[in-house]
Amino acid sequence: MSHVYAYGVQCPKAAGIIHLGATSCYVGDNTDVIIMTEALKIVEKKLVSVIRQLSRFAEKYKDLPTLAFTHFQPAQPTTVGKRATLWIQDLLMDLEDVRYVLSTMKLLGCKGTTGTQASFLELFDGDHDKCKQIDRLIAEKMGFSECFAVSGQTYSRKLDSRVVNVLAGIAQSASKFSNDIRLLQHLKEVEEPFEKNQIGSSAMAYKRNPMRSERMTSLSRYVMIDVLNPYITAATQWFERTLDDSANKRLSVPEAFLAVDAILNLYINVSDGLVVYEGAITAHLMNELPFMMTENIMMDAVKAGGNRQELHEKIRALSQEIKSSGGRNDLLEKIAADPAFGKTLDQLNEICRPEKYVGRAPRQTEDFLRETVAPALAPYESLETEKAEINV
Repeated sequence: MSHVYAYGVQCPKAAGIIHLGATSCYVGDNTDVIIMTEALKIVEKKLVSVIRQLSRFAEKYKDLPTLAFTHFQPAQPTTVGKRATLWIQDLLMDLEDVRYVLSTMKLLGCKGTTGTQASFLELFDGDHDKCKQIDRLIAEKMGFSECFAVSGQTYSRKLDSRVVNVLAGIAQSASKFSNDIRLLQHLKEVEEPFEKNQIGSSAMAYKRNPMRSERMTSLSRYVMIDVLNPYITAATQWFERTLDDSANKRLSVPEAFLAVDAILNLYINVSDGLVVYEGAITAHLMNELPFMMTENIMMDAVKAGGNRQELHEKIRALSQEIKSSGGRNDLLEKIAADPAFGKTLDQLNEICRPEKYVGRAPRQTEDFLRETVAPALAPYESLETEKAEINV
């Protein structure tokens, strides 16, 4: 009411009709939809920037073999670029969700106290078409295609839950990425950017802590939990409206956007400066690959006349000996030294070339970037890739 009075003071001739027939939700709810729509467009642009940068990373490292994990236990090899496509795919799903929600955003319009437009029907002398027209004009004036066809005093709070759910999905994807980077940094294979004067640890001068990725994980956790607020708010609205939504949505919705904006700034920064240690990647892979190749070696030896059970027991014993020693993996040398296998070390090294065991990973990466990512990014060709500076 203080605002209505202030406007009336500024424009005395209009003072008698300002806010006539409307409620505070006419102002607040329509404004909230406009703000959420503009905020989603900012999120959309930053998502595109991250996808672009990760795509360049995937292209650059599509052929670099690396040890893949299941259960965080060594499994079959993949490539560094192929692993990055998994991060990109999650973000493409988020981008699809953002685009969809943006395409369905509707204003409340001018519905009155309980959504019946009764006051406007009276103002328009019973003209129902004018009541419908005013909603169309409001939508057009504010740049929307339409208003909600029906409502209580407020737009359905399900809209807030839908919007924050999309934000939580982005947080989920970012958390997956940041956790992977933290694990890779522990393995000394891939590292987030580290500023020249950044101190990793106040106690341990040699350390480089994954501070950006940890911050992404932390903020993402907040947003994923925050999604419960609009869910519960939408579920507990009584009939045409109740006011227990107001204080909650003024915190939960804006803070979800602010947190996701920070998450994407971090994502942009980290993905733009990832450091790849190819030597460490290859060393880790080659320390495990001989174990993975033993079945192939054994089958070749059996074809040459060896006894499968005897060969299996030899490999088992040698493998356990190496694991127990904790030293360098010299399994190939030990196998080459045993005439039962009938292979020279050169022959075994040829069998154990990493690129032979990455399957379609390089080709999958190429196909994915060309057939899936490029079409998704095509509408944003004129959009400049954003940069983000992070204080650490």
